[in-house]
Amino acid sequence: MVDRLANSEANTRRISIVENCFGAAGQPLTIPGRVLIGEGVLTKLCRKKPKARQFFLFNDILVYGNIVIQKKKYNKQHIIPLENVTIDSIQDEGDLRNGWLIKTPTKSFAVYAATATEKSEWMNHINKCVSDLLSKSGKTPSNEHAAVWVPDSEATVCMRCQKAKFTPVNRRHHCRKCGFVVCGPCSEKRFLLPSQSSKPVRICDFCYNLLSTGEMTACQSTRSDCYSQSPKSSLNDVSDDDDDEDSSD
Repeated sequence: MVDRLANSEANTRRISIVENCFGAAGQPLTIPGRVLIGEGVLTKLCRKKPKARQFFLFNDILVYGNIVIQKKKYNKQHIIPLENVTIDSIQDEGDLRNGWLIKTPTKSFAVYAATATEKSEWMNHINKCVSDLLSKSGKTPSNEHAAVWVPDSEATVCMRCQKAKFTPVNRRHHCRKCGFVVCGPCSEKRFLLPSQSSKPVRICDFCYNLLSTGEMTACQSTRSDCYSQSPKSSLNDVSDDDDDEDSSD
């Protein structure tokens, strides 16, 4: 069905509409063979609080952006190649329900659908697109992904030293390897993580020690991973202004 739609006028028109919604600041989306599979509003867990974002699923990429005018205009376009994506379901927690993780080597985050049915449809379509891409390219699924950041609201004290309290002066920082919210003294080190940046990025002392000695293999922070290494810690997704590549998101 995707191959049949690839060169149809209806598909070309739909993709053109999406391009126009992002305006001149967005990247062109129309290429031969690309098909718009579906679209919808999902709640993305952002640095300060959950926010509504418009998502567009194509057969080869996932695109999302901020909603400026409902169903008409979007900005801050993000394009994620699907062949690098893996997804994991998230258990419901309070008001955050029907969620899953979207994980890539450069960025990982949680999103939530309005209903369980909508969640199932999104996950099934994403998995199908990824499977088809990998099957055509002969590549293997990505086994490396960036940490899902713990939200600011989930940490009142440093998740590593368990002592430093966060205040307007003592700001929150995020380790780029494990995603924990940490204080400045616990995250003074920098380490090169090629999948995330061409320059050394902020990581916590714990991860720095493991990386420096070659002992760290796959310590990634999801809503359950790695917490056994930090007592009394809780989880989610957040960052600080000067470290976050996209401080508004």
